Amino acid sequence: MQGDGELMVGLDIGTTKICAVLGDVTREGIDIVGIGTHPSVGLRKGVVVNIESTVDSIQKAIEEAELMAGCEVRSVYAGIAGGHIKGFNSHGIVAVKGNEVTEKDIGRVIDAARAVAIPMDREVIHVLPQEFIVDEQDAIQHPLGMSGVRLEARVHIVTGAVTSAQNIIKCAHRAGLDVCDIVLQSLASSEAVLSEEEKALGVALLDFGGGTTDLAIFKDSSIKHTSVLALGGNNLTHDISVGLRTPMAEAEKIKIKYGSCLTSGIGKDETIEVAGVGGRKPRTLSRQILGEILEPRVEEIFNLIHREVYRAGMEDFITSGVVVTGGSSLLEGVVEIAESIFNFPTRIGKPAGIGGLVDVVNNPMYTTAVGLVLYGARTQPKKKFRIRDSNIFDRVVARMKKWFKDII
Repeated sequence: MQGDGELMVGLDIGTTKICAVLGDVTREGIDIVGIGTHPSVGLRKGVVVNIESTVDSIQKAIEEAELMAGCEVRSVYAGIAGGHIKGFNSHGIVAVKGNEVTEKDIGRVIDAARAVAIPMDREVIHVLPQEFIVDEQDAIQHPLGMSGVRLEARVHIVTGAVTSAQNIIKCAHRAGLDVCDIVLQSLASSEAVLSEEEKALGVALLDFGGGTTDLAIFKDSSIKHTSVLALGGNNLTHDISVGLRTPMAEAEKIKIKYGSCLTSGIGKDETIEVAGVGGRKPRTLSRQILGEILEPRVEEIFNLIHREVYRAGMEDFITSGVVVTGGSSLLEGVVEIAESIFNFPTRIGKPAGIGGLVDVVNNPMYTTAVGLVLYGARTQPKKKFRIRDSNIFDRVVARMKKWFKDII
């Protein structure tokens, strides 16, 4: 343990990198005390496709973070993403016992809201309360202790494929780690980059990662919509590799060093050197060609997100604008393209509200991992995460016992 606080560990299991961030939770706030990153080769579009490679990458990232912090990591908060993630809004109503809203009433109304038919191959990852309504008085964030006879709750439910969540937990377990909770990556990122004013006024967060682009829309300090698009920075790298006829590893280096998705901002005389494939000689090309490859792809990704915002009827909610974060947001010209497509002011989101190694994590690529630490410090569940109870019968019996207890 570091300092006088409790150690929180965020594990961002991404498509291009696996990142572990250690935070020391003190009375003053959270100090980042250790960071470890390692290239990720066992994931595709945010989903684990090779257990052994992922376990190896997790172990190396954790070891690096442990070395920096001088402590041992036993449990982590893990992020989850991928095209299998689906979010939807739900509504629940219960009668209030004793004319005053208690913790049990709040629990019952959230249970009523989450009682929707979900396929057996899907698991509820989050039930996020948006607002409570007491006797038709809406926009209540904390109904505890209020007088009333009828309590309603509007919630946002995030579900994911059971197997994808199980594989993340399995990888962590094989790396010798307990998983405290699995957290939607865009929700974790919002903890690190969004201000309370933005969440209250209305904001769209785009986590532009390697394998996926995650969308989260906030309004009135609660989450209204989530979506995951299975396109990201890896698609840009693939386009460069094909367009310039160069290996993927070289294409990634070119993207990081020279990449710009705004051709109008590239000088006509700027050139780049491109390595050949299979021992062929390197070539010198205009940097303008690179911009012409990247610009349409970034526009396509942002247009698909924009279409999702309209499909969900959320375009009027983004009052304060758009925040783009994630490793791919470092690409030159991202802000300009986002502003032209969304027609809202846009900024790049970097982790905030932390102490310690601030200069090291002051980069959009660390947003999710830092956000997982902040999420863990805020929620701190008492039990370790587990996917589904042992069987459906046990779960039904447990629920019935709870009902009888409430009645008595």
